[in-house]
Amino acid sequence: MNYSSLVSSRIVCRLFSTSFIVRRTIWNRSFGSDDRFELFVEPYKKRLEGSEFGYFADEKSDSCEIESGRCDGFSLRRGFLEGAKTDAEKVIEILKQDGPGFNTFLALDELQLQVSGVLVGEVLKGILKSTGVLNKNQCAKLGYKFFVWSGKIENYRHTVKSYHMIMKIFAECEEFKAMWRLLDEMTERGYPVTARTFMILICTCGDAGLAKKVVERFIKSKTFNFRPFKHSYNAILHGLLVVKQYKLIEWVYQQMLLDGHSPDILTYNVLLFARCKLGKLDQFHRLLDEMARSGFSPDFHTYNILLYVLGKGDKPLAALNLLNHMREVGFDPSVLHFTTLINGLSRAGNLDACKYFFDELGNYGCIPDVVCYTVMITSYTEAGEHEKAREYFEEMVMKGQLPNVFTYNSMIRGFCMVGKFEEAYSMLAEMESQGCRPNFLLYSTLVSYLRNAGKLSEAHKVIMHMVEKEQYAHLVTKFKGYRRW
Repeated sequence: MNYSSLVSSRIVCRLFSTSFIVRRTIWNRSFGSDDRFELFVEPYKKRLEGSEFGYFADEKSDSCEIESGRCDGFSLRRGFLEGAKTDAEKVIEILKQDGPGFNTFLALDELQLQVSGVLVGEVLKGILKSTGVLNKNQCAKLGYKFFVWSGKIENYRHTVKSYHMIMKIFAECEEFKAMWRLLDEMTERGYPVTARTFMILICTCGDAGLAKKVVERFIKSKTFNFRPFKHSYNAILHGLLVVKQYKLIEWVYQQMLLDGHSPDILTYNVLLFARCKLGKLDQFHRLLDEMARSGFSPDFHTYNILLYVLGKGDKPLAALNLLNHMREVGFDPSVLHFTTLINGLSRAGNLDACKYFFDELGNYGCIPDVVCYTVMITSYTEAGEHEKAREYFEEMVMKGQLPNVFTYNSMIRGFCMVGKFEEAYSMLAEMESQGCRPNFLLYSTLVSYLRNAGKLSEAHKVIMHMVEKEQYAHLVTKFKGYRRW
């Protein structure tokens, strides 16, 4: 089966017949999620809160609810939160004194604290933030020591969230055996082992080559609470897609069929993503046919996949036909669909088509948002057309769309590419003044271009600026040759 037939108009018209509810998580975290586009879709995650896939966002603690004012007695509870943060700082100072001859448990007892979920969360968050600057072995030890101490306090019982927090600390400290012991402890004590638990484990153990071990354990587990998914296999498949374990997805799918489960639309979307990323286009095509024979029509994720494939395959006419077909069957294309398509066309190097579909947004009732503008800006930056990128940036600001860190990244990279370092510094200062925090990618991009231009002292100043801002200090050694400066 050739590539063009994969997404031909005949197949599109035969398959696409009914509408489904919009869900964005799979696209946001997976398909087309190479480093460039994955960064741009980050702002969409905030729209997912409350959806069935919301567990991939950071878990909301009691302190978050208090800060947002969703509890009764807001002012009192806010004061309680501030008190918990103060107490957490005291606890962390005690923990840092841990060592031979120092009784940490006794010192913590003498603080006579009111232990609550808020306090435990604040302490563990503080330790988690320290994993980048302190000795990792020490952080894991201190985190668990506090976890054990607080778990013995009368009238307090750890929650699933607190278990997840200490697991995150172990994950950052690469304490894999300790993570497994915590999982055993959760099971023994009757805590629900959830899809969130799976994600914490798979994100860590997948990088360590232990992904299959994690999957096998969750498949066999009788206590795995896989809500809100239909069954445990979908929860696992989706989790594997998030961490790009595409080959393992195929194995899990076969286990799912052997276990008597039939695929649903979520399963098909995960498989489509995985097979596309693995370059198995013939299997991708056959899966579309199977999906139709099984009575499933595409949802918005399926359309996103096809639009990206059409874009990356430089097939703008077929993409236009698909967009029109979506309207005909009751799926009004969203700005996300256009962003997906434009991103694919950008990869194919077809900037004329990018501009065409960007201009077409209004005809489909869509308004370009910061993500869409950022894709356009990056497309022209990648093509070396910095002035055109700058025009889109100015248009975006004029229309009230606030640049995010990824927009600034693209613009600063563009300035660096043409040697306009003063403008890059100015934009860095602008984004900081707007309260937009630079990420490590931005700093490393700026440093790399400065060093390549022979401006070593200026590159060093950028690193010092980063450190002085107390940002990514633990990553400073990633700058090649830094210690020799």
